[in-house]
Amino acid sequence: MTVIDRQKKPPIPSQRDIEVSTESSRVLASSLNSRNATQKIKIESENGEEKTLSIPSVAYELLIEILAQMSQGNAVTLVPVRAELSTQQAANLLNVSRPHLIKLLDRNEISHRKVGKHRRILAKDLYSYKDDIDRKRSQSLDELTALTEELGLYEDD
Repeated sequence: MTVIDRQKKPPIPSQRDIEVSTESSRVLASSLNSRNATQKIKIESENGEEKTLSIPSVAYELLIEILAQMSQGNAVTLVPVRAELSTQQAANLLNVSRPHLIKLLDRNEISHRKVGKHRRILAKDLYSYKDDIDRKRSQSLDELTALTEELGLYEDD
């Protein structure tokens, strides 16, 4: 099963999807028992038959996050960490241009491999790069905030 389809974009949630996702994410989040390795969900079929499922807590939390994103009107795509991405797919996930991504690859800032003339990036390597950049950005902002406060440049009225 291919999760990433180059031709198909994830569907934008309708207003009804947003409303249902908002309520569903709240209910699921309020029922989360973080001490358990699994979570139970009851589902009802069209004929009224109920079934109880046990799913891993990590999948339950992922479902909450998917619904929370949809409740904000965001389209959601799942990318397995072992998936190999094209340069365009990787650029899209980082929200950068493909030429910029190519520069990052050429400078070996993101691990990749070549398949013929094409570069392939493991999603886990892309996410590792993104986490590192986000961490550095957050650290820089914290340092800037501390310096601003130390110099008295920020006054809270």
